Amino acid sequence: MTDRSNRVGRGRAATAHAPVRTRSLTAFAAAAVAIALPVTGCGGKSHAPAPAPGGTSATSTGKLPQATTYTTLKGLGQDASDAMADGTVVHPKAAVPVSATAGGPAVAVLPSTQLGSPTWVPVVEMKPGWDRVLLPSRPNRSAGWIPTGKTGLDTARSPYQIAVDTSARRLTLTRSGHKLGTWTVAVGAAKTPTPVGRTFLLASLAPAKKTYSPLILPVGAHSETLDTFGGGPGTVAFHGWPSASVFGKAVTHGCVRVPADALKKLSEVPLGTPVVVTA
Repeated sequence: MTDRSNRVGRGRAATAHAPVRTRSLTAFAAAAVAIALPVTGCGGKSHAPAPAPGGTSATSTGKLPQATTYTTLKGLGQDASDAMADGTVVHPKAAVPVSATAGGPAVAVLPSTQLGSPTWVPVVEMKPGWDRVLLPSRPNRSAGWIPTGKTGLDTARSPYQIAVDTSARRLTLTRSGHKLGTWTVAVGAAKTPTPVGRTFLLASLAPAKKTYSPLILPVGAHSETLDTFGGGPGTVAFHGWPSASVFGKAVTHGCVRVPADALKKLSEVPLGTPVVVTA
């Protein structure tokens, strides 16, 4: 895979490493993208409208729906595994077509940026010339095949893994197999549960105005019971909370509220890093 590099971006302050064939990387912190409009809406009331959905994009494959957190995709399969992905992540340098099968016709387009950050998605299966990746759109667990030949992909391997056990209300962060920390967190309430399954860290957002959390870390999953919330598309996220009394409880609208030290650690995790949520 000599045409791929091991760069991983966070927000607008992306940092690059020299291309290597081993697909390894050293994690780094980078500035989050400042936002004025809600994306997740998990934390509390918001009166701002949601940003416009990605809609369609004119590409060499014609007009196809974009695979973003604002869109619902049709004609693609869903990831059925709950196993942690190996950390291989890819970033399209330009919008790439997404197919339901390796070599099949394109049914969507994966843009090169999401929420102001470079798009990094985890690879869950490989075939010659094709990678199957998790996507940030509805329905949850959406996955599709992207070509790896002439489209131009940066490839890296994140050493981090994020695991959330909703029954135990516990989040565990590991790096290269070594546990960095385990924290008691707040998860979705019975009527608005945190969705289970494999997903990934999608973006890093810093609210432009002071809010319930200094940082919002959306993932590639959405509420299964709310189509929208607080002006956002119902995207699930990791974020902080001003009161420690919520930790250990199932009280959120689907997001995972984490203590300040956990949020600081998560802010150092590269985009595309795999996340597994279990019940």
